[in-house]
Amino acid sequence: MGRFGDGVCVTSITCSAARPEGTNRRRRVSTGFTLIELLVVVVIIGILAAIAILKFQNTKGKAKVAALKTDLRNLSAAEESYFFENAMYTSSLTNLQLNHSPGVSLTVVDATTSGWSASATHPASFPLTCALFNGNVTPLAPATVEGLIGCQ
Repeated sequence: MGRFGDGVCVTSITCSAARPEGTNRRRRVSTGFTLIELLVVVVIIGILAAIAILKFQNTKGKAKVAALKTDLRNLSAAEESYFFENAMYTSSLTNLQLNHSPGVSLTVVDATTSGWSASATHPASFPLTCALFNGNVTPLAPATVEGLIGCQ
């Protein structure tokens, strides 16, 4: 069946028996991961982490904008309450007894008997500024419509 003339196996049934002594080595069974596989996994994890960090920073920015807008809405309610009691608006935040979000800087730019305008900024969201005006006063940029908060 099989001839082993010059070390070549003619049939594949018993080829391992045809090898000369000492060349019949078992193949080493490898366990674990190769360096390339580990590097690929580390790169993928790094890419996912970078995407997650960018999403998180964007979320923080949106939270700062929401804080600015909320504080301007609260300022509007406080100004209207003050007007109801005193028949005029005020530029003093202490007169309004207004609590604002940490880090938010509120400034009442103009306050008369016929209206008011204010702006809000946050150091962590610089250069973002939001503004709001109400009544017969000069609009404060970026607010262009009375009663609507504008941000830029």
